[in-house]
Amino acid sequence: MLWLSTALLMATPCLAQEPRSAGWVVIPVAEYRNLHSKAYPVEAEPEISPVQATLTRVDYDLRIAGDLAKGHVILTIDVLKNGWVSVPIPAGLLVREARLDNNLVSLVASADGKNPGQFNAILSHSGRSILILEVALPVAASAGSESVTLPSADSGVTRATIELARQGVDIQVAGGLLSESSQSAVNSKWVAYGKGDEPLTFTWRRKTEDHRTTQALRLRSDLIELVSLGEDSTSIYTEVAVNVTQGAAREVRVQLPENVTINQVLGAMVSDWQVTGPELTVKFLEPLEQNSRFTITAETRLPRDGQIQIPLLSLLNTERDSGGVAVEVLGAGEIKEIKSQGLEEADATDLGEMVSSRQSPSLAAFRFRPASEKSARALAISVARYTQQAVLMANIEEARYQVLMSKEGKTLVQARYAVRNNQRNFVKVTLPASGVVWSASVSGKPARPGQSPDGSLLLPLEKARGGEEAQPFIVEIVYVLRGTAWQDKGRTHLALPALDLPVSRTGLLVYYPPLFRVTSEPGSFRSEAYTGPSSPAFSPPPPPPLPVASASPVGIMADADKGRDDKDEKATQELIEKFRSKSRAGGVTGILPIRVEFPAFGPSTYLVSELTSEGQSPAADLNYQRDKKAGAR
Repeated sequence: MLWLSTALLMATPCLAQEPRSAGWVVIPVAEYRNLHSKAYPVEAEPEISPVQATLTRVDYDLRIAGDLAKGHVILTIDVLKNGWVSVPIPAGLLVREARLDNNLVSLVASADGKNPGQFNAILSHSGRSILILEVALPVAASAGSESVTLPSADSGVTRATIELARQGVDIQVAGGLLSESSQSAVNSKWVAYGKGDEPLTFTWRRKTEDHRTTQALRLRSDLIELVSLGEDSTSIYTEVAVNVTQGAAREVRVQLPENVTINQVLGAMVSDWQVTGPELTVKFLEPLEQNSRFTITAETRLPRDGQIQIPLLSLLNTERDSGGVAVEVLGAGEIKEIKSQGLEEADATDLGEMVSSRQSPSLAAFRFRPASEKSARALAISVARYTQQAVLMANIEEARYQVLMSKEGKTLVQARYAVRNNQRNFVKVTLPASGVVWSASVSGKPARPGQSPDGSLLLPLEKARGGEEAQPFIVEIVYVLRGTAWQDKGRTHLALPALDLPVSRTGLLVYYPPLFRVTSEPGSFRSEAYTGPSSPAFSPPPPPPLPVASASPVGIMADADKGRDDKDEKATQELIEKFRSKSRAGGVTGILPIRVEFPAFGPSTYLVSELTSEGQSPAADLNYQRDKKAGAR
């Protein structure tokens, strides 16, 4: 038994090491082809270039000989295709000989017949080839100038070298850029680069010497001077026109009076200016051969009033001077006496727009007297100054109050002011002793008023732009008062806010309880029939006109254009209002305050007052009595 067990244990490894027989693996055909293509990849065929050949560079090397330009042209050609390739050469060339790799070749005319003057070079192998053409081009002559035109070619780079056996010529290049220009003892040479797709034209003519720079300089001037006499300083504005009748002026000099400071010299031809002692030197960008204009801005200090010697500017080294001088008094003053020498009185319109456009009430204009010497010109005037009176910079042209009174003694007041303002930043409003502000607005925008040290309210104001008329705008305050309750009969005192601006007209509309009858006592207010506000600030803008329907296409297009314009104008106006609201002084940031609407209720009486001075608190005394008939009802 032991022997049998040992035999079985020795036979088991032998059975495990017995080799297996080969079998079959079944896979789909598509997977087999995929594995086969990965194991044996097929080399991709090279892509065919869409261009068979290209003209990379064209180099011209020509020499002008009489009526012809002779030389050679080097064409650099890159062939991208194996086999025979036809490459067109630039049209219009008179070719005497063609060589390819130092071998003579023939040029073949185009076979399509579209371009009978077009010749082609036939190349048989790929790569770069150099084609050299011996050519000749005609030279055209016209009006003392000669030119040669190189034809356009579809090349990336076009370079041309032209040599002329002549000196002293001016050259111009069209269709390209002149890169080099040199002259030797016997010839002139130019190098230019063309654009490739445009003809390159060289035009030359004999250089003409300009003798104007060697001629004696002759100048004529036209000088207009405006002197503005202010209370603190005097400004001088001068327009100078220079006319060169002979020679060329590189600079001009201006004679300056004493104590005159030059601020600026402006002109299209002015390159620099410099003050040396009593002279101003104005330099030009290039020698001036015809006309030029420039302006001089200067200032000086002269007496405020009394006898004043006017500083006069003049050009030096001129053979004839024209023009004049104008003097104006700024502020409250006038010219009393005039003493002039070498000048004659003129109208402001005779001295041009600079003088005629001035709005000064006191202005005197003079023209230079012909054939008068510059040193003999003088002008002295006597100026009288007056004390300027204070005038209003802001005014309330109309004030409107709506008052709602209750029998419990509570009073709600809506105060609206039509304000015109040029300079003031705030309006000061002093409320009655028991007044509590509910809301405030400026031009319909909610505002948060400030408080002055004495407890008054400060409301920001809009300002008119410089030189524009101030337009009225609305300042509104709503506040409440607490008083004693009404009895069956009695008197109540209604005090209104005091302003630091004068009020031209005041309207007071009082609503009282329906169970009472109210009459006003004689005083600063009087009773009248109700009328609407007279200031345009209280009137809302009119609504835009409705578009008119049109059946024709032209009318429809016109309405569409008009609607588009109105939309653009509305959008622009919204942007303007947004900018004004952001830039307005005293603008509200954060949470906006509310605007309280006034509740008009009950019977009313209308009172009117005029000419309320600044700081005055208008008031009205009212008598009330309970209406027994109304009480019975």
